[in-house]
Amino acid sequence: MPEVSKSTLLRRLALASLIANVGLVVTGAAVRLTGSGLGCPTWPKCTDASYTTTHEMGVHGVIEFGNRLLGIALGLIALATFVAALLQKPRRRSLVLLSLAAGLGIPGQGVIGGITVLTDLNPWVVGLHFLLSMALITATWALWQRTGEGDAPVRRLVATPLRHLAALTTLVSAAVIVVGVIVTGSGPHAGDEQAKRNGLDPTTISQAHADLVFLLIGLSVALWFALRAAGAPAPAIRAAAVFVLVELAQGLIGFVQYFTHLPVILVAAHMLGACLVWVATLNLLWRLRDRPTPAPPADAHPALPEPAAPPPPAPVP
Repeated sequence: MPEVSKSTLLRRLALASLIANVGLVVTGAAVRLTGSGLGCPTWPKCTDASYTTTHEMGVHGVIEFGNRLLGIALGLIALATFVAALLQKPRRRSLVLLSLAAGLGIPGQGVIGGITVLTDLNPWVVGLHFLLSMALITATWALWQRTGEGDAPVRRLVATPLRHLAALTTLVSAAVIVVGVIVTGSGPHAGDEQAKRNGLDPTTISQAHADLVFLLIGLSVALWFALRAAGAPAPAIRAAAVFVLVELAQGLIGFVQYFTHLPVILVAAHMLGACLVWVATLNLLWRLRDRPTPAPPADAHPALPEPAAPPPPAPVP
């Protein structure tokens, strides 16, 4: 088996961390959608007498405990990623800091998860749990991308107005996700039959969410046309096209789930779609810049020309 270089190992670990953070969102959705939010009614233990689920707790305990196990696995991946970043030669400060941020978010998730259980699934705390996952996805995406780049200064590939349009689109994308969290907190899938909701009218907040989605689609389509018209690099145009397609798929799932009264399978797909929309947003921003490989420095002391050969001796008379 060929030996894996340290840089390749770090890149693979960064990708694994990104995938695991998305997976944590999906399993967290499964916990809530199956009513298993209090399958382990205490924290950090699963019961007062056991750190693991018991037979008496049934399937809800298994689902909730499985989500906690994934969190532990995610922490181990984050630790391995941080160690791999430290072992890089030469050590790159950006990779160390990004891996550290991704790693510190894992115990943060554990603390918020514990507060979620202790507050009987308060919808605002549950929403914070999801938003921290979005922040970790951002950090791990950036880490994965940076492992494939050098440390040269960033070069902007599009004009300033296009970058401003991309920034506005990103802000609206983030707003769609935040308002979507609030919609979830007002809906029927509370994670437990006794859990409270946030008290907001689901129809009103869903309409606000839909309005933001329409705005996001309009901005992203406009950005795609603008990049094409401006002759932007092909990777940027492709990233904008992928962004639009992911949004349309996510919007379709959202409308179908709303008009079919939130079936569990579609809600789970919508949660995964939220992660993919955010990853597509990050991908678009990343393709608007690059880090070119710097040219080798010119020799500060160029070699002197070789002295001319001495003239032949004059003939002896």
